[in-house]
Amino acid sequence: MTTEDELIRRAQAGDAESFCRLAKNYERRLYALAAHYCRDPHDAEDLSQEVWLKAFKALPGFRAESSFYTWLRQITINAFLNHRRAMTTTRDKERTTLRFDSLDGMEDETRSAALSTTRGEEEDGLVRKILVERVMGALGELTPPQRLIFLLKHREGMTYQEIADACECSTGAVKKSLFRSLLKLRAALGLGVSAGESAPLSAAERG
Repeated sequence: MTTEDELIRRAQAGDAESFCRLAKNYERRLYALAAHYCRDPHDAEDLSQEVWLKAFKALPGFRAESSFYTWLRQITINAFLNHRRAMTTTRDKERTTLRFDSLDGMEDETRSAALSTTRGEEEDGLVRKILVERVMGALGELTPPQRLIFLLKHREGMTYQEIADACECSTGAVKKSLFRSLLKLRAALGLGVSAGESAPLSAAERG
């Protein structure tokens, strides 16, 4: 079985098939990130293609100082940041229309799950899935920068410092963005804000 390192070496030497095999390993993950960021499947597809084209051109410069996926993700983040202005023009439309087929009829399912007294694993799993999908569906309430930072933190599992480095901002800016995103998402989902969460940001978070 060919290892990823070997595929990278072959791709760097000009083997297009090896690059395609590398892309296949990560295309769904990167597309999902683009889809949640763009909120439109066509824009997500275009942006994903742009990312892969940039990755193919930049591959000779990959030095394995990070994992291949981390390197790809940074290219993706850069593409998102460059795409931000174009996304702004569609934000008003995003706020009124959910673009994901998986969310069709989700409100009825949410009500049923909330009223259910069953606590089996299958039911609990469904509730968790619905809540996650509702949160992702509410991302249209966030600005593109807020949406990107939220996804990097809660979908990619990056630390504050990693996000700050990737987006070229301070950790305080990252924390402030996440705090504001939380307030917006709670409002969009009809959830209250606890006293602790409504407290003003600390000096470090405002930095």
